[in-house]
Amino acid sequence: MISQETILILAGALAGGFVSGLTGFGTGLTALPLWLLAVPPTVAAQLVSGCSVASQIQTLPAIWPLIRWRSVTPFIIAGLIGVPAGVWVLPHIDPRHFKLGVGGLLVLYCGFMALNRDALRVRGGGAAADAGIGLVAGFLGGVAGLSGALVTVWAGLRGLEKDAKRALFQSFNLTILAAMLIVSAGRGLMTREFFAAFVLALPGTLVGSRLGHWLYRRLDNRRFDIVVLALLLASGLLLLWTNR
Repeated sequence: MISQETILILAGALAGGFVSGLTGFGTGLTALPLWLLAVPPTVAAQLVSGCSVASQIQTLPAIWPLIRWRSVTPFIIAGLIGVPAGVWVLPHIDPRHFKLGVGGLLVLYCGFMALNRDALRVRGGGAAADAGIGLVAGFLGGVAGLSGALVTVWAGLRGLEKDAKRALFQSFNLTILAAMLIVSAGRGLMTREFFAAFVLALPGTLVGSRLGHWLYRRLDNRRFDIVVLALLLASGLLLLWTNR
């Protein structure tokens, strides 16, 4: 009989892969609440990063021409600085407090944007503000593989178009989460339990990613924004619900 842990890992992999293929981020937001019920937080965080990297490498060739390197570089450089701090904190963090904080912020943001969709736009700050967001997002990536949430919120506030958002999400997340895996390996956090879970999750991740990218090509800018906002809201609610 298939164990509950195996079912949770497989379900998280398929859902996380689909969302990552659709939006360029979201493996952690979608899969982490399920994986935290199946494996310890340190293993779940590595699993998010490993599956995210695998999913995004698969769809990268289609996204590569859309990447505006001048715009994404401040995010990436600052994010790489934040990753080691997040990985250092990972073994010491209380997962309940972490899920409560991230989930609450996502729900508040989505509620605000749903009511004031076009009212709030951030125009100022330039590359310095982008780098600040990248730094904190890199830290969150190091802690739990959640590098995409804050950058996603920021891109919405900046009013970026669909392809620009997707290119930013994917180039940033792929770089940050690959760095998270490297730093984690150096700290000895990639255990046998992680590799066993990763082998189990990888096929579902890749299948889900292909399905998600197929749907991405069929969405216009408005529908893509709605999907992203719905994903953030659902993820926030799921984080809060699993924190009861």
